[in-house]
Amino acid sequence: MWRVWLLFDPRRTLIALFTFLMGLALLIHFILLSTDRFNWLDGPHSHATVGQMSALPPASK
Repeated sequence: MWRVWLLFDPRRTLIALFTFLMGLALLIHFILLSTDRFNWLDGPHSHATVGQMSALPPASK
């Protein structure tokens, strides 16, 4: 394994790896924020919850 680091500069390789992983993490987070189910900032949109909320029928005795 140590011979691999002789082929690549460790500093440039680790910076490239961290840059790629940060870009991937940002991409995943923005994809999740664009969905209705996993948007933790705005919560579910109001049009999705309106259909689930309905008035109860009047209680009959």
